[in-house]
Amino acid sequence: MIHNEETHDEIGDNHISTSAKNPMREDAFAISDDEKIEKIKKDVENILVTLGMDLTDDSLKGTPNRVAKMFVKEIFGGLNPSRKPKASTFNNNYKYGEMLVEKNIIVYSTCEHHLLPIIGRAHVAYISNGTVIGLSKMNRIVEYFSKRPQVQERLTMQIVQELQRALGTEDVACVIDAKHLCVNSRGVSDIESSTVTSEFGGKFKEAQCRREFLDYIKLETKF
Repeated sequence: MIHNEETHDEIGDNHISTSAKNPMREDAFAISDDEKIEKIKKDVENILVTLGMDLTDDSLKGTPNRVAKMFVKEIFGGLNPSRKPKASTFNNNYKYGEMLVEKNIIVYSTCEHHLLPIIGRAHVAYISNGTVIGLSKMNRIVEYFSKRPQVQERLTMQIVQELQRALGTEDVACVIDAKHLCVNSRGVSDIESSTVTSEFGGKFKEAQCRREFLDYIKLETKF
């Protein structure tokens, strides 16, 4: 089957996945971060030279190293399991039994189809079954799974699954509303549109509980 550029773009926008895990090779961490930076640095140099850029210019000569360090230590740092935040949990001694909602957690991620930014907000909720988690840990979990090449659907699922594991309950929900620069800045160049994804577990699958959560975060829905 012959694929032209248009067909490849269409395939690249396919968000269907068979797993909530990022597609990683078994040897993903066979070399150190420093070795990865050196290899990526050379690749970025090649890209810029191929585009016709003069890397002897003061403004550009440090760019390959800056980009390589950014990839490994910052925007894709969440690929490394050693950076996974410890999800500190505590006994719910005060017997709070209602929904806890953490709104407007900033999401900075990267679309794995075009390596362009995904920028938005995550809204996360859970109902304790005897365990609570530190509020900042919810932000750190969102950040950890965001710092990798992503699709928004997978990111939403990963946040919920990690909180379910940490809290020992299925009663977790997440909604993400984000702009994708692969849509906003290229292709159709639609600067207004955003993408909303959701994952509801346990009691949040029930209409009343889900409605209460969505009322808290003020997002309209028809389901």
